[in-house]
Amino acid sequence: MLQFDEETTRVLEDAYQGADISRRRRANFDALQPQPGDRILDLGCGNGLLTLELARTVGPAGHVTGLDASPDMLAAARQRLEGRANTTLTESDAASLPFEPESFDKAVSVQVFEYITSRRPVLRALHHVLQPNGRLVIGDIHWDTLAWHSDNAARMQRFLDIWDAHMAERALPARLPEELRGCGYAPETLQPLTICDTSLRPDGMAAMMIRLIRAYAVESGATDADDAAAWAQEQGELAQEGRFFFSLTHFVCSARRV
Repeated sequence: MLQFDEETTRVLEDAYQGADISRRRRANFDALQPQPGDRILDLGCGNGLLTLELARTVGPAGHVTGLDASPDMLAAARQRLEGRANTTLTESDAASLPFEPESFDKAVSVQVFEYITSRRPVLRALHHVLQPNGRLVIGDIHWDTLAWHSDNAARMQRFLDIWDAHMAERALPARLPEELRGCGYAPETLQPLTICDTSLRPDGMAAMMIRLIRAYAVESGATDADDAAAWAQEQGELAQEGRFFFSLTHFVCSARRV
C-alpha cells in the first residue's frame, strides 16, 4: 500500500478535482442517470467526490451509500459529506456487501474493478443488492491505450511494467461485458473517454500518475529513488521543451440487472 506524504496528498486532491478526473467522474455520473429519490451504491467511493455529487441529485427523498475498504479514504469522504443526511458510509470488502437484497436502484464503481482479482463474486454480490432492472455502471481504464512519450523508451516501458504489477487486470473493459453477462446482467453501452495531454498540468492525470508510479516503483523495491527521480524528471523537462505527450482511455460500461 502506497504511503503518501503531505505534498503527494495535496497533488492527488488537486488531481481528483481537476479537469481530467472530473470529466471521468462526470462520464460515469451521466451513464448512471441518477434521479431524485434513487437509492444508489457507490462501490469504492474513495474520498467521496462522486458520492457527494450523487447525493445532491437524488435529494432528500433518495439516499447514496458509499462503500470502501480503506479507513483513510472513508475518513476523507466522511469529512466531505458532513451534514448530508441522505448519505451513509460503510467500510467493507466489495464481495461481502452488508446490505439487504434489492436495496438499491443503481450502483456505480469507478476504477475499482481493475484491482479485483476475483470479479465475478463482486458482480454477483452487486446483483443480489440491486433491484430487478437496476442499473450498474463500471468505469475503468484499458491500460493498453496508454501512450506516453519518452526519449528513453526502454526506461519508460520498464516503469510501466512496474506499474502493471499493482493491478489485477490491465484490460478490464475488454473482459467486462462477458463477465457481466455471466453474472446475470444485460450490458448496454461501453463508452470511451480519452484523456490526451500535451502539457504537464499540475492538476492533470499525468502529473498524478507520475507521483504514483514514482512512489510505487521505489516502495515496491522495483528500483531505487535515483532511478525513479530521473524518470520523473525527464517528463518535466519534456514539458518545458514543449514535447510532452500523454494519452489514456477510460471506458464507462453500463448494464442492467436481469
